[in-house]
Amino acid sequence: MPRLSLTTERLALFGTLLATFGELHPLCDHWVQGSKTAMRKRLYGEDPVHADGSPATPDSTRPTMTTSTLGRRAVACHVASYTAVQLGATIAITRAFGYRVTPTALLAGAAINASTHAAIDRGAVLLWLAKKTGKTGYIKHCKAARVDDDGKATSELTGPGSAWMELDAALHRSIGIGAAAVTTWLTTRPGSHQ
Repeated sequence: MPRLSLTTERLALFGTLLATFGELHPLCDHWVQGSKTAMRKRLYGEDPVHADGSPATPDSTRPTMTTSTLGRRAVACHVASYTAVQLGATIAITRAFGYRVTPTALLAGAAINASTHAAIDRGAVLLWLAKKTGKTGYIKHCKAARVDDDGKATSELTGPGSAWMELDAALHRSIGIGAAAVTTWLTTRPGSHQ
């Protein structure tokens, strides 16, 4: 059994990281992420488009890409900003309290959060997990209602207020537990230097 001071250190660091990762998730998804990025990150398809998302014609002189490439670029942009905020806040908070997380541990936690964030936000992984756990009915049933400027109501499968958004956030936050645990273990394991 670890000595009490090491246990206390690990629990304190784990709690700090867990709070930082979990509480930053909504900030990064709703304030840091741009609207266009949010709209494009789940785009799939082979249709040619321009970087601004407009359809490309065969005689287009501007550079083009597939719709899937545009979606992957959007999610990469979101994950980059999410990771930058997470790393910056983690370093600032732990150092403000006089603690230094090792670089290896910081990068490992960030890699766990970033890679899973990208996979979940593209959509296919979330849908696969929903199917495997019997949550597709929840996704289909709990859509968000939207009313346009003309008063026409539509439903949205993935946006704020939907089951998709709730399942997305739950996955990110639960993965944050693992990322916080790995970061804590790597920082406090025997032989690590702070």
